[in-house]
Amino acid sequence: MVKKIAIFGATGGVGLHVTEIALKKDFQLKVLVRDPSRLREDLRSKVEVIQGDVTNASDVLRTVEGQDAVVVVLGTRDSLSPTTVLSEGMKNIIKAMKETGIELVSVCLSAFLFYNPERVPARFLDLNADHQRMLDCIKESGLKWIAVLPPHFTDDPSSKYTIKHGSAPGRSITKCDLATFLLESLTTPEHYNQLIGIATTA
Repeated sequence: MVKKIAIFGATGGVGLHVTEIALKKDFQLKVLVRDPSRLREDLRSKVEVIQGDVTNASDVLRTVEGQDAVVVVLGTRDSLSPTTVLSEGMKNIIKAMKETGIELVSVCLSAFLFYNPERVPARFLDLNADHQRMLDCIKESGLKWIAVLPPHFTDDPSSKYTIKHGSAPGRSITKCDLATFLLESLTTPEHYNQLIGIATTA
């Protein structure tokens, strides 16, 4: 039974939706944030906030301790510069999960991972490379992982959406629907250890 969830990336565009929807579903949440002020006050007052950084192993361990599952929605804001922050953070999360006996993790990556590298737009290559490193870490983890590879995010209201294992079923997904699936997939064994495409149904 999943009652308690640790969220990494709770102040991002998708992460805020994950946090909000999880609270509506009565999950107990711990969130790791660098700057608590970036989390809306109405959410901040209802979650356990750990101030720290995903690249700090002890901060990550404090965040996952006592939880049942993990949702990873790490991002780089608007930066497309070369980075290893996402993959280094993922390594810390996996290590902490193993130390605390947590098996379930859903991870938001990118639909570009479905493409051959030569098809990925040049400006996204560096970020995509770190997403690939994240995915490699997840695949080797031995955990029950769900790798969600969404296309372009929109701020549209919730709609019907399609899930497909192994490929992208469309070109966009609403942030709220993506967040909903990241949470629901944790208790759907058919999605474990799968690369999952998601898109708003045309």
